[in-house]
Amino acid sequence: MTLPSPFGLWIRDSELDPSLAVAAERAGFGTLWVGGSPDGSRLEPLLEATEGLQIATGIVNIWTSPAAAIGATTLRLRERFPGRFLLGIGAGHPERADAAAGHPFAAISRYLDELEAAGLPAAEVVIAALGPRMLRLAGERTAGAHPYLTTPEHTRGAREILGAGPLLVPEQRVVLDTDPESARATARAATRTPYLGLRNYRANLERLGFAPEELDEGGSDRLIDALAAWGDDAAIRARVDAHLAAGADQVAVQVLGEQPQAERIAAAGRALGLGEHG
Repeated sequence: MTLPSPFGLWIRDSELDPSLAVAAERAGFGTLWVGGSPDGSRLEPLLEATEGLQIATGIVNIWTSPAAAIGATTLRLRERFPGRFLLGIGAGHPERADAAAGHPFAAISRYLDELEAAGLPAAEVVIAALGPRMLRLAGERTAGAHPYLTTPEHTRGAREILGAGPLLVPEQRVVLDTDPESARATARAATRTPYLGLRNYRANLERLGFAPEELDEGGSDRLIDALAAWGDDAAIRARVDAHLAAGADQVAVQVLGEQPQAERIAAAGRALGLGEHG
């Protein structure tokens, strides 16, 4: 599976409808990453509404989505929309009751086995990976990794672990606001709950050099500035470029703010210099 552009867009499934997929395509984004463990019934209309936009799941939760059904849906979407659907899977968070059923690494490995049994090669799937062990699994067995809530420094380390071939698509938060106080408030509100209370994200951020106390009370300014790009167009583009320079194949931009989602999408496309199409 190839990616059509270095510029992707991340939107939560609950916020998405076909008109926003059209807006993403018109804004110049190559891939739309859909968060929130979406099923095929939610994804097919997005593919139907657009001409060439690639749709990727970021991610399907392995604890709530049986592999046989996901494999069958993926094969059907890929047959109907060649080159336009990419399956991303992940183990969610250890705090979830369903995730208590097993260790994430072993569970992901089993799920990949089950997908292969359903006819979908693991080498055509990406996985949510933050730590070194999961990144190694992504590099050795799958098409690559889709890390969430990371920094360009994490991207650099992830590329070293993955090696040169596998895909690497980090999510990057963006706030289209030049005022430090309001921009940080927007980013902090979207980061505090639930992410800074989840062990896997906290462990990853501590590996990146943040002290535990910087992760409390909504996160320090240093943490928020590292996780969310804000400022003028040049600042937004510089952060995305930093991921690409560190080894990302594509950056999945998540645009935070109170403006209507379609307006945010268009503004992010302009900030990145993508231009409108169609």
